[in-house]
Amino acid sequence: MLKLNRFIVLAVIIGATATSMVSVISVIKLYKETVNNAFVVGTDGSAIPIKLVSQKENLEVEVLSHLELFHRYFYHIDASNYEKHLEKALWLGNSSIDNLYKQKKAEGVYNRLIQYSLVQKVKEITSKIDLQKEPYQFETTTVFEINRGSIIDMYELTTTGNIIQVDRNFPNNTHGLLITNFFENKLKKIENYESGKE
Repeated sequence: MLKLNRFIVLAVIIGATATSMVSVISVIKLYKETVNNAFVVGTDGSAIPIKLVSQKENLEVEVLSHLELFHRYFYHIDASNYEKHLEKALWLGNSSIDNLYKQKKAEGVYNRLIQYSLVQKVKEITSKIDLQKEPYQFETTTVFEINRGSIIDMYELTTTGNIIQVDRNFPNNTHGLLITNFFENKLKKIENYESGKE
């Protein structure tokens, strides 16, 4: 009788352990599949969780939205929001973004923003992307104004870089994309600007 009890207890323990292991493996597998496939892009470019929609179908929209989001965070700044915006922007790119941020900080860009109460507003962002192979190349033109109180100057900035796919990170990097090799190519002042969009 004692041997039978031992056998039953041992069988229950082995069965429970095997069931637990199978459950954990199934959950991990399901999670990985869900992260890669279970999102759709909304009309505003945001990533929305949904049942098994192929990420590839929406890649162009997500890349464009990612670039717009980054450029808004990095260049649409004033004394009250620049720290929060830059923190969000740094999640969207690799060390090339961080290095540019540190360079601007060392040059006193953000100190001048506070000291002179400057307001830098992004007016328009347009991007060209090449999705033939990863890393995806991009060129983005950002038009922004710098409001110095009585004087408003308009500028056009051209930036380039690459985009790679990474794991999605809610809420910091919802598109699962990362900007690499980011470079500010050309900055020019615009004398007569007519907006195509706000």
